[in-house]
Amino acid sequence: MARVAVVGSGIGGLTAAIALQRKGFQVDVYDQASELSEIGAGVSLGGNGMRVLDALGLGKAVRDISANLHRIEFHHWRGGDIFFEHPMGDWYEQRFGGPFLGLHRADFHQLLLSAYDGEPHLGHRCVAVDESPDGVGLTFADGSTAEADVVVGADGLRSAVRDHVTAPEEPVFSAMSCFRGLVPVDRVPGGDRFGLTFFLGPGRHLVAYPVRGGELINFVAYVPDPEWTLESWSARCEPAEAVAAFQGWSPVVTELLANSAETGRWALYDREPLRRWSTGRVTLLGDAAHPMLPHAGQGTNQAVEDAAALAAYLSIGLSFEKALQRYEQLRKTRTRQIQLGSRANATCFQVPDGPAADERNARLAGLPQMVGWIHEYDVYAAIETGSAA
Repeated sequence: MARVAVVGSGIGGLTAAIALQRKGFQVDVYDQASELSEIGAGVSLGGNGMRVLDALGLGKAVRDISANLHRIEFHHWRGGDIFFEHPMGDWYEQRFGGPFLGLHRADFHQLLLSAYDGEPHLGHRCVAVDESPDGVGLTFADGSTAEADVVVGADGLRSAVRDHVTAPEEPVFSAMSCFRGLVPVDRVPGGDRFGLTFFLGPGRHLVAYPVRGGELINFVAYVPDPEWTLESWSARCEPAEAVAAFQGWSPVVTELLANSAETGRWALYDREPLRRWSTGRVTLLGDAAHPMLPHAGQGTNQAVEDAAALAAYLSIGLSFEKALQRYEQLRKTRTRQIQLGSRANATCFQVPDGPAADERNARLAGLPQMVGWIHEYDVYAAIETGSAA
């Protein structure tokens, strides 16, 4: 039985571990965290990601802990009026083969931990990768070591495994930060009617949607900020800072921000698309391979797609090197397109009132067609055909 070491126990790493176990691999997961704490943030899953979770037998459990986002709405930043809306719910599922869901990240993470057959090795910060023709050795900061046939770097934007695969390179700072939080639905004006909700304005925008069956509203509020460079899930700020950043906006926005019991704040980084993801026995997945800004809502979905493709190619009898090459070839073009598109969306969402906003609003009428290629994607069909589109 081949041994796979997954470095990183986030959503991408755990999904990969589960998918590999279902294919008969022995999988060990390592994470630098000493404990897996609950992170107050939401994630979204579209039809493309849900297709993988359904195939892994986790689809019903995911649906049970999530909120189905029944429509998408774009609101004017100040007046709050809707300038574009479109049904999702049943329409989306029929069109794209699965639901569009909002989840509390901690709920989703716990579900994946329960589905993984084993316990992650915590307190294991990877500091070195030693690859030979016969295997891969990992060295951790505490002096311990591990051996595997294949290593998967799922250790995020500042991946240690990445430095083994490709030349070190600094992340790209977007000069933007975001406030994040969760608010009980009854403390959000009109919160019980929220689907996937955008407020777009000059130099700023906010995205909000329900999670945990509609009990909570998750928000992410984006602001230009070249001074705030801290990229950390645990960084906190006062809700008043977020409210001040959106002074003059719709009361729905400012009340949502004000009612967050705990507001996180972090700087947004991505990387230039990589030319290479893999060596003979080591590869990358999710943010370690293609960190993207969150403006396309695809970070989680792309990591889940990666996991499915990686497990599939490693299980069909190819050499490890060939399997990793095929995985990289399938995934690289698609993730590059979404990375670059996510950058462009930030600019589109934050244009000032006037002709530029009017032009953007008119383009939104074609939104379902514009994003169809992302959401209708079937990673299993792509594996069968070898198509990266």
